[in-house]
Amino acid sequence: MVMRSGPVARLVLLILIGFSIISWAIIFQKFRFFRKASKESDRFNELFNENRNMAVVYASSKKLRHSPLARMFLSAYGEISRGHQPSFNDRDELSLGYLEKKEELAVDYVQKITRLLNRVSNQEVGRLEKMLGFLATTGSATPFIGLFGTVWGVMNAFQGIGARGSANIATVAPGISEALIATAAGLAAAIPAVIAYNYFVNQIKVLATAMDDFSSRFIDYTEREAAKRFL
Repeated sequence: MVMRSGPVARLVLLILIGFSIISWAIIFQKFRFFRKASKESDRFNELFNENRNMAVVYASSKKLRHSPLARMFLSAYGEISRGHQPSFNDRDELSLGYLEKKEELAVDYVQKITRLLNRVSNQEVGRLEKMLGFLATTGSATPFIGLFGTVWGVMNAFQGIGARGSANIATVAPGISEALIATAAGLAAAIPAVIAYNYFVNQIKVLATAMDDFSSRFIDYTEREAAKRFL
């Protein structure tokens, strides 16, 4: 039936098949990615909650490549490890602005780490959202592409009826059934894409909430470190 279709109908079907193949490839790839990201994020939370030695957490987190929480921690703790504690001489300690200067340094230190966490968090959300735009496009566009193929097929069917001068069911049915294949193909491409897109968006929300929670906890840790360094 498809082989007997015209060039436009075949082109529509090829486009829909292409959308479907790419969508399924993205679905399988993202499903594996989110599964690893979720498991590794749970593992990172265990490490972070159970260990007071952040150097141990840092070393273990390097293995958790798919966890956005671990990647945030690696960036933030790496910045803390590279930081240098300012030195003050006896004259500084006797000056009136000594305490104020130390407080300003502590506040700037915490704000710097906070900005870094926000920046890395945004980068991780962008990484999680990668390729989801194609699923959204597939879910919204392929039904209309299929509908276009159906309308085109129905037009050709009626043109055939007009050429033959008869309109019995035996004449109409083959053309209409060929036309409806495009609609079915469009829905077959769109439905899995929409379901997968909504599932992945929900997973991103879960991980984004976990990142916000971790960011808050790490800022608390940073404030304690700032107090040790500067106050």
